[in-house]
Amino acid sequence: MDNAPPYKIILIEDEPQIRRFVCMALKEAGHIAIEAETGVRGLMETSTRRPDLVIIDLGLPDRDGVEVIRDLRSWSNVPILILSARIQESEKVTALDAGADDYLTKPFGVPELLARVRALLRRSLRSEPEASPLVCFSGIEVNLAERRVTRDGTVIHLTTLEYRLLGLLIANAGRVLTHRTLLREVWGPNQTDHIHYLRVYMSNLRRKLERDPNTPQHLVTESGVGYRLVLS
Repeated sequence: MDNAPPYKIILIEDEPQIRRFVCMALKEAGHIAIEAETGVRGLMETSTRRPDLVIIDLGLPDRDGVEVIRDLRSWSNVPILILSARIQESEKVTALDAGADDYLTKPFGVPELLARVRALLRRSLRSEPEASPLVCFSGIEVNLAERRVTRDGTVIHLTTLEYRLLGLLIANAGRVLTHRTLLREVWGPNQTDHIHYLRVYMSNLRRKLERDPNTPQHLVTESGVGYRLVLS
């Protein structure tokens, strides 16, 4: 994303200190930061400004952040990053299932914030129609057009479910996908409680794709929440 144009980012956050801190970090990174103190104001700004990314605090004064996410998702696919002081995994899962793409728990540092922002912006750019059908990472090449996976030029056989799981992760690269989302999309709506299925297939994918399956660099676990594909 070097030499990329400035991206427009809306921050929906009611705490003035956090708002100033985040906006300063975004502006120093070359982005355009637009502030909103409430959920209603944030939705209004999003509908009129057409941002590249929205950052939402879950603890807003007028509406719960999850409600704002659901409302936003009813008419927009803009990437959403959660900021939250809530540390319960169930609350993170609820927000992600509502349509958020990633979360960052308070307190946080500028490097991690900007890394999450870059990852979500990259994902958004990759989703454009002219995106390449080839996805590459650490010697792995996935040809989405031919449904073919190779490592260092050697074809890797994936089962239908393994490829479906990998394809879903690639389509949402950089985004945290919850266990429930992965199970619903890969196995069907009646299998959302069978997390052991997911763990077995993720273990198989890591064995086939990771250099060191015991220390995965790309098929990353988000403890208690789900999984994320990291391409860089």
